[in-house]
Amino acid sequence: MKRELICIRCPLGCRLSAEWNGKFENLTIAGNRCPRGAEYAKQELCDPRRIVTAVVRCNSAVQSCIPVRTDRELPKGLIDRLLNTLYQIRVEIPVRRGDILIKNFEDSNVNVIFSSTITR
Repeated sequence: MKRELICIRCPLGCRLSAEWNGKFENLTIAGNRCPRGAEYAKQELCDPRRIVTAVVRCNSAVQSCIPVRTDRELPKGLIDRLLNTLYQIRVEIPVRRGDILIKNFEDSNVNVIFSSTITR
């Protein structure tokens, strides 16, 4: 199998070519100009993950939603469940940037944190 990727780990945006014979142990990466490109391709093909950003509703008179994000990359298979969970939450203010809203979402070691401070 063969797949073309563009690395997003640094501003270079290397065009990567990944080849394997059905088993990821035999994965060959070409086109990367640094080791991060090879790491990115392996992760993207074997265990794709993303930082998730969203908003949750709150009881503030100033704004109706508060931005939140994951503190590290979440496996792509859990993103829909996380978003469904977040969109059902209503937060009581005040909240501080960096405070944890959801700790260890579904045993993934990924927390959801507030991206802003809202005091009123």
